[in-house]
Amino acid sequence: MGPMISTKKHMSRRTVLRGLGATIALPLLDGMVPAFAAMRQTAAKPVRRFAAFYLPNGMSMASWTPSGEGKTFEFSPILEPLAPFRDRLVVVSGMCSKEADPLPGEGDGDHSRAQAGFLTGAHAKKTGSGADIEAGISMDQIAAREFGKETQLASLELALESYDLVGQCEDGYGCAYSATIAWRNAKTPLPMEADPRAVFERLFGVSDSTDRGARLAQIRRDRSILDMVTGQLADLERVLGQGDRTRLTEYLDSIRDVERRIQLAEQQSDRELPTVHQPAGIPDSFEAYAKLMYDLLALAYQCDLTRVATFLYGREKSVRTYPEIGVPDPHHPVSHHQRRADHLEKLARINNYHVKMFGYFLEKLRSTPDGDGSLLDHSLLVYGAGMSDSDTHFHHNLPIVLAGGGAGQIRGGRHLRFENEPPLANLHVTLLDKLGIPAERLGDSDGRVPELSDV
Repeated sequence: MGPMISTKKHMSRRTVLRGLGATIALPLLDGMVPAFAAMRQTAAKPVRRFAAFYLPNGMSMASWTPSGEGKTFEFSPILEPLAPFRDRLVVVSGMCSKEADPLPGEGDGDHSRAQAGFLTGAHAKKTGSGADIEAGISMDQIAAREFGKETQLASLELALESYDLVGQCEDGYGCAYSATIAWRNAKTPLPMEADPRAVFERLFGVSDSTDRGARLAQIRRDRSILDMVTGQLADLERVLGQGDRTRLTEYLDSIRDVERRIQLAEQQSDRELPTVHQPAGIPDSFEAYAKLMYDLLALAYQCDLTRVATFLYGREKSVRTYPEIGVPDPHHPVSHHQRRADHLEKLARINNYHVKMFGYFLEKLRSTPDGDGSLLDHSLLVYGAGMSDSDTHFHHNLPIVLAGGGAGQIRGGRHLRFENEPPLANLHVTLLDKLGIPAERLGDSDGRVPELSDV
């Protein structure tokens, strides 16, 4: 296949490198003007990105909730890892998900309803058999309909735990309710990808095959996708300015690093855990796993492959253990703490560990230049859970954090506390406004959050 690089003065924003089945989308470079000039980020019209991050099994709320309100709040023990990003954070307390509460005679299913309603504001339909599921469109997919017109992928759905969209998982609720937080419409849940290798292939086109054996055979040949396009890279670098060459080198180095870590994880999985059935490429360490998936999301943002993502730390009722932080107990049983001090402390430790991983991602975005600022400056991120007190399955006073500059639409450094229990969906329609995608309503929303508009 011949070179795809033009020697014209300006390159298209859609310039890619192709070779032997590999496709590498480039980051946004100065050399892409004037084609890039129309969309180059300015204070007037920046490129905005959105992501939502879901935490299962509620929170240790006493250790989550900051003391103080407004600008004078103090970080709680769980949220302390986010202190370096204070100016890019808004902690939100007091919002609720009433649609996650049971209808008369409906009984159990709080976990499924909590997760399904997080981004939809809708009540998950209890079907008995697990079939005929129904919730509502999620706010990320409303954003994806618009932002997807400008990117290769309309949205990216990531998870740190395997999923199953079929069958019954909780008291007559379909497994789909706890397998995703993204819904294309009321009847269509979107599968979330938990395999870093599969995510990498989707982003960069390493292989068209979905067969695991075919992918592993390709990996064993140790064919780096960058080696497939070496000649085109050399041609490209000759026509770039010094700044673009440096930016391209840093970008390609980050791709190489992610690929190396995926291959190492696959080798470790095959060697150390031969009897464990898990997707190839998932590291043994939760921290390494989370950071790898976060790096993939940062890469997707950096080269503008997508501007919308959802990220599931774990499905509701997750029984993941965290021995690396001294919690060998399964997460879900620990979350039913019964006010026991030792269980509350373990739950807070898990919650804090998750926040540390989120802080890693925020730093990754903050250190990545993007137009006139950083990826963090131009992103709007929602981090939280569909229930607060997990012991009582309480869907009110939800733990929510907003992060990122929102491209100038969000003023950070605040703790907003609401006493009248507004629907969480009110926050989502307000965030859609901030993203430039007005929505009349979403789920059980009944208004906006004007306090968030104080920029």
